[in-house]
Amino acid sequence: MKAAKFIQPGEMRIEDAPMPTIEKPTDAIIKMVRASVCGSDLWWYRGISEREHGSATGHEGIGIVESVGSAVKNVQPGDFVITPFTHGCGHCAACLAGFDGNCMNRESGVNNGYQAQYLRFSNASWALVKIPGQPSDYSDDMLNSFVTLSDVMATGYHAAATAEVKPGDTVAVMGDGAVGLCGVISAKLRGATRIIAMSRHEDRQKLAREFGATEIVPERGDEAVQHVLDLTDGNGVDAVLECVGTEQSVDTATKIVRPGAVIGRVGIPQKPEMNTNQLFYNNTGLRGGIASVTTYDKEELLQAVLDGKINPGKVFTQQFSLDEIQAAYEAMDHRQAIKSLLLIDD
Repeated sequence: MKAAKFIQPGEMRIEDAPMPTIEKPTDAIIKMVRASVCGSDLWWYRGISEREHGSATGHEGIGIVESVGSAVKNVQPGDFVITPFTHGCGHCAACLAGFDGNCMNRESGVNNGYQAQYLRFSNASWALVKIPGQPSDYSDDMLNSFVTLSDVMATGYHAAATAEVKPGDTVAVMGDGAVGLCGVISAKLRGATRIIAMSRHEDRQKLAREFGATEIVPERGDEAVQHVLDLTDGNGVDAVLECVGTEQSVDTATKIVRPGAVIGRVGIPQKPEMNTNQLFYNNTGLRGGIASVTTYDKEELLQAVLDGKINPGKVFTQQFSLDEIQAAYEAMDHRQAIKSLLLIDD
C-alpha cells in the first residue's frame, strides 16, 4: 500500500509499505478515505522537534472498517468511521472521567500512519466514532467536516469546554490556525455572545468572522492586551481559548482575562516552564491539554455536523492526493493553506 513517510525536515515521501494486520483483539484495520495535515505535524517537518526518519505520519482522518479483532463489538466491517487520534479504551479512569485523550490503556506509537491507504487502529471498539451511512451519502463539505472531528474540531472544542465557556460569555481566541478557528466555532456553539479572534491574517480573519467572531484583534503582545481591555471596558474577557502554545500567547492570555476566569489551553507548549504568578494574583484558572476527541464527538460534535449547525471543514483551503504529500506539507509550511486535505479513496 501507499504510505506517507517523514524522510528529513522539509522532505516527505510516499513509499510502499506492508499492509497493516490485526495484532491485538482490540484492533481494527481501516481503509482510509480522507486524511489531513495537522499544524502539529509542522513541528518535526520544520525540524523544531525530533522525529524518527522514515516513520509513518498523520493522525487525522476518516475511513471504512475493513476488519476487526475478536474483542471489537461496537463497529464491524463496512462501517464508516471517524478515526480519532486519541485511541481511548472507554473503560479506564481517564476515559470514564471524559478525558480519553489521556487514556491509560493507549498503545504507544499507534496514533501515526493515518496518511496512508490503510491504518491499524487500536482500542477500536470504543474509540472509533461511527458515521451513519457511507461516504457516498455525503457532500464534500460534510466529509471534510468529518475529518476535522478526528482532531482539530474536537481540540478547539476542548479549549472551550475546559475554559468553561457558557451562554452570554465574552471569549478571546488566541491563534488563527485550524484549531483556533475551530475554537471560534466552539465558543459560539457553547453560547458565547462576543468572540474576539486574535488574528493578523486577512484570510483567517474572514473565516473567523464567518464562524462567529464578532471582533478581530490583529496586534500582539502589550498592544493586543490593551486592545482587548479597551473592547471590554477594562474588565477583561470571561474565558480565553489558548490555541498557540507560545510563551507570548500564554502571557497575553493571562493578562486579558477578568478575575476568576479560566484559560483553556490546547496549544502544544513550546517552553517547559511558565510564570504562574499572574494566575495567582488574578484568581485565574488554567486548564486544558490533549482533547477528548471520542467523548466530544459522541456527545455533541458529530450530531452538530450532521444537523448543519457547524461546518468546520471550511478550514481546509487546499486539497491534494496522497501522492502529493510533499505539496500538502509545503502549502501549510508556507501559509498558502490554512489546512491541507488529503483525498485518499472516495
